[in-house]
Amino acid sequence: MRHVAFTRWNPLRDLLALHEQIGHLAGTDAPGWTPPVDLYETPIDFVLTAELPGLTRDQIEIHAEEGRIVIRGARVAGPDRAISCEQYHRVERGHGRFSRAFALPEPIDVDAITADLKDGILTVTIPKSRRKGARRIAVS
Repeated sequence: MRHVAFTRWNPLRDLLALHEQIGHLAGTDAPGWTPPVDLYETPIDFVLTAELPGLTRDQIEIHAEEGRIVIRGARVAGPDRAISCEQYHRVERGHGRFSRAFALPEPIDVDAITADLKDGILTVTIPKSRRKGARRIAVS
């Protein structure tokens, strides 16, 4: 008589394992989640807003050069992610590294860019310019 071991199939576990394997194939900079972003233009500025709930200023990096802006950061798994459970029924909150890059249609004034984080919303104001340059922007 043969003994056969059965395990309960968990499609979420399989999906998360596949996501992790794809991340390893893509490299360590592969994003773990994608925060939603709005990017709009006024006559003098581009304005980018991103939903980053739970992040601090130190967890966000903004880099600008010529007509491009990049936002990177990471949201670490909180204590609620460490809960021991038999099965998740829904996982919607992203965590891990993220990176978003945007090409802008006009040159920007990298020296005048400002960034503010309030109530989980990052607002980056990007003035238009004819000059070229690059700099890292501090989040206030």
